[in-house]
Formats: sequence, C-alpha cells, structure tokens
Amino acid sequence: MQGNTSQDGQQPLSRNIVMIGMMGAGKTAVGNDLARRLGVGFTDSDHEIERAAAMTVNEIFARDGEDFFRMRETEVLERLLQPPFGVVSTGGGAWIREQNRALIRESGVAVWLDCDLELLWARVKMRSSRPLLKTPDPKGTLTRLLEERRPHYALADLVIQPQAGDSVEETSARIEAALREKGHL
Repeated sequence: MQGNTSQDGQQPLSRNIVMIGMMGAGKTAVGNDLARRLGVGFTDSDHEIERAAAMTVNEIFARDGEDFFRMRETEVLERLLQPPFGVVSTGGGAWIREQNRALIRESGVAVWLDCDLELLWARVKMRSSRPLLKTPDPKGTLTRLLEERRPHYALADLVIQPQAGDSVEETSARIEAALREKGHL
C-alpha cells in the first residue's frame, strides 16, 4: 500500500475517496489515476485481501466461499479506511454489505462508476479472474448481478457514468471535477 500523504507531506484529503461499482467498471485503473492527480496514496482492497491471505481472490472463493471472502473484505476495509486518507478501490460486492457502506460513509466519499452492461461485459468476458462469473452463463450472471446491485450502488455520494470511448484519464478528471464541485476536495 502506498502512503496517503502528498509529496510535500501535507494531508490534502479530509476523507477517503472510495471507488465502488461492478467488476470491469475501471475502479482500480481510474482510482489509481485519480490518486496520482491528487497526490495521495492508492489502495486496491482486493489486492490487500490477496496479500493478507497469500491467496488470490479466486483461490479464496474456491477454498472458503464468498461469505468468508466478504468477512475478510470488511476487515480489510476497516483497516484501509483509517487515516491518512487516500483513494481506495473496492471489489464489486463490497458496497452491497450494509456494514461496508457504513464504514465507507464514516470516512469517505463513495464514487460509483456506473457502466452499462455491454461495456462491463466487453471488459470482463476474456478474464478468468472473476470468480462470480465462473458459471455456465457468465453474461447472464453479470446481468443479474448488475440488476441486483444497482439499487445499492445508487446510494453512492457521487455517480460517474464512463462511456466506452472514455480514457482512464478522462474519467478520473471528471471525478476530480465532480468532487471539487460537490465540495469534497
């Protein structure tokens, strides 16, 4: 995990900026670029879970199941959301748990990257690292997950809708501008 202070040692954020949304939405790439723009640290919660467990997310799901993974995810979020503040990317299901939403709201601003189904599918269909999509109908599963999760994601503080042609930099610039406009920066 990178430090969450700016290069000059100042604390530029009074709260975490927490990226939420479906798998394939770009939370890690956009969050990393946003952190670079703001001069703060970036952390990916899935990466931190893997590091703590010395296993991949796929391996954790296969060995211990989703419920076990979600409990570890909450534990890691509790740690990651402590000061100093930065940008945190969460797994797609993290925001769905009420306990995680409360943790994020206490210390951060939730930013939902709201991508449409076709964009998400284009980004995830060739990846084998998505344990929830290891089904006979992965696109159908993705569709169902998006429908189930959308009402939860809609509770976010800020909604950004990336489009297929948007670059990571364009999306992070839009987030930065929206955060400034809403008084979060």
